[in-house]
Amino acid sequence: MNGESSDAAEMLRSMRAFLKENDMMAYLAMMAVRLIELRRILKSNGSIYLHCDPTASHYLKILMDGIYGAANFRNEIIWKRTSGRKGVLQFGRVHDVIFFYSKSQQNTWNPPATPQDESNVRGHDIMRDGEGRSYRVSDFSGAGQGPPRDFGGRIIEPPSGRHWMFDQEGVDRLMAEDRIVFSAKGQPRLKTYLDDLPGVAVHDVWTDIEPINAAAQERLGYPTQKPQALLERIVSASSNEGDIVLDPFCGCGTTIHAAQKLRREWIGIDITHLAISLIEKRLKDAFPGITYEVHGTPKDLDGARDLALRDKHQFQLWAGSRVDAVPFRGGKKGADSGIDGLIYFKPEGRTTEKAIVSVKGGDNINVAMIRDLAHVVDREKAKMGVFITLADPTGPMKTEAIKAGYYETLYGKYPKLQILTIADLFNGKQPNIPLVDSAAFKKAPKEIEGGEQDKLPF
Repeated sequence: MNGESSDAAEMLRSMRAFLKENDMMAYLAMMAVRLIELRRILKSNGSIYLHCDPTASHYLKILMDGIYGAANFRNEIIWKRTSGRKGVLQFGRVHDVIFFYSKSQQNTWNPPATPQDESNVRGHDIMRDGEGRSYRVSDFSGAGQGPPRDFGGRIIEPPSGRHWMFDQEGVDRLMAEDRIVFSAKGQPRLKTYLDDLPGVAVHDVWTDIEPINAAAQERLGYPTQKPQALLERIVSASSNEGDIVLDPFCGCGTTIHAAQKLRREWIGIDITHLAISLIEKRLKDAFPGITYEVHGTPKDLDGARDLALRDKHQFQLWAGSRVDAVPFRGGKKGADSGIDGLIYFKPEGRTTEKAIVSVKGGDNINVAMIRDLAHVVDREKAKMGVFITLADPTGPMKTEAIKAGYYETLYGKYPKLQILTIADLFNGKQPNIPLVDSAAFKKAPKEIEGGEQDKLPF
């Protein structure tokens, strides 16, 4: 056992003696092995950011000190993620914690800054020009007596004991650039546009990045989605173009979206097929033509069978994603309602209707399952039903689906119940549904920057 592993193990033993057996202790044990492995693969000039809430941050800080070393602690960043939350017998909880550690004392660091604006320019008069650009005006003189200057044909003496900060050539240049304004008393003042000023250094309390709200354009519906600006700041600060960014809990893919936009290489890891399908759609929407590799999802029938055997729920989510079905209950497990997903469509371009998706990964499929799907379609007032099966359907199942009849629209009729096999999906077949509503999945805005990801160096 190496140093960081033994230190972490000792930390965990001490925490267990204090916390006993509970959910927090299970979480810390889970995180410890992952944080140790992340340190192993981190480059010597690399950094790690760990996002958590205040209920666990103090325990994680001790754990991170044990694994990465207290000397490599860089910051405890406070991110104000919400506002207006009232506390009951306590102050409102409105922030999360982001721990920033490096692997060594030579970590990559690009100091982030925010643009100047009127809120952080103090001690100056702020005005706007005819185009709406904000500028400040400041004293044109400095301490120490100096000669007069010609300001566009006006010879002006500096105040007593002062001198003009620019020589005559500099004054002429600034006058030509409309960078000098005059006070009511005719005194020259220096005009500086705020967007020309150096940015304001970012410190360890972040209140300028808004959380994802219900109306946010970038909101994709993933429950723990982080603002892209948050990840862009982190990626920009601790990496350069061409560096590799790894997110081992990538959720809906905000980190890899930011990395792609900022021209970094990237690796994203998640254990749910819902997250993987959402990330794939996000990348294709934001970066048309992007190429990447996905490992761990079924690529053929054998892979699909293996997933169905290992995890029925994940198989259902994966199969549903193959037909662009919206996961029922957001993909969470629940009582069997006969619904694994929903496909929304607009048969005549106006009213949105739905098709019920039912997924079966076992070998024991039978005609009763088609009858059950028909009942669910009627119960939910849906227009169609799609039955996805790993095994080949029986003759009676096909007959039962045909007996259900057709869903008729102004532009044609469609089988009300449709059966597709996983083999059909691998061969490119899709449900025969009129005008699927693409708005059912929120699209990520197209990015101007970014491009094709090169092959990773391993």
